[in-house]
Amino acid sequence: MKLAANLSWLFTNLPLLDRPAAAARAGFDGVEVLFPYDTAPDDLWQSVETAGLTLELINTPNCATKGRAALANDVKAFRSDFSQAATYAMASGAPKLHVMSGTTDAPNARATLIDNLRWATAEAPDLTLTIEPLNPRDMPGYFLNDYYQAAEIIAQVAAPNLKLQFDTYHAQMIHGDAAETWRAVGQLDGHVQIAAAPDRTTPDDTTLAILDVILTWGYDGTIAGEYDPGGPTENSLHWLTALRTRA
Repeated sequence: MKLAANLSWLFTNLPLLDRPAAAARAGFDGVEVLFPYDTAPDDLWQSVETAGLTLELINTPNCATKGRAALANDVKAFRSDFSQAATYAMASGAPKLHVMSGTTDAPNARATLIDNLRWATAEAPDLTLTIEPLNPRDMPGYFLNDYYQAAEIIAQVAAPNLKLQFDTYHAQMIHGDAAETWRAVGQLDGHVQIAAAPDRTTPDDTTLAILDVILTWGYDGTIAGEYDPGGPTENSLHWLTALRTRA
C-alpha cells in the first residue's frame, strides 16, 4: 500500500513545486496532480524526486467539457490531448493517466469512449490508463457516472493497461454503498482515492471502514487523499495515522 496526497487539493497554500516536500514531511509516500500542465514535467519530476516521493497519477487535460474521450465530434482533439498527456506523464515519471470522458448525453458516447480507449491503450502501452465515474451532483452531465457501467466498458476494451479508478466518495454518492460497489468491481481497480461523503471532506470513520473492505480484499496499490481539508492540510491528517495502523 502506498499513501499519496492529491496536490491539487492538499497543501494548496504552497506553490505546486513546494507541495511534494510538504507531503513528505506529513508522512505520505507519493503524490498525484490533476492537471499539472502549466508546470514543466522535468520540474515536477525533480520536485517529487527531491522529496523522496513518487508521482502516482495525472489526468488528461481539462477543458470546458471536462475531458473529451466520449465526445464523437472531438476525436481529433481527444487524441491530441491524450498525446500531450502521455508525453507529460512519461517525462514526469507518472505511471498512471486518468482519461477523462467528458460531459455528453449523445447516444454514441459509449461507443466513442470505447473506440478512443482502445486507441489510447495501444498508443501508450507503457502507461496504466484509468477511467473514473464522477457523481452527477458534482459533475452534471459527465458521461461516465456509474461504476458498473465503467466495469462493462473496461471489459469491452479488453486492454491489460486499462484499469478502474475507484474513488470512495464518488462511489458512495453514486451508488449509496461504496463498500458493496468495491466488492462488485474492485477486481478491476488500479488506483484508489478517498474522501468523506457527502461533502468531499477529510476521510472519516465511514471512509476508513470502506478502506477496511478494500484492504481485506487484498488491494495493495495507491490510496490517495483527494479531499477538501477545510483548513491547513496538516490539521486533517488523522486519517493517515489511522490507516497506517490498519494496513
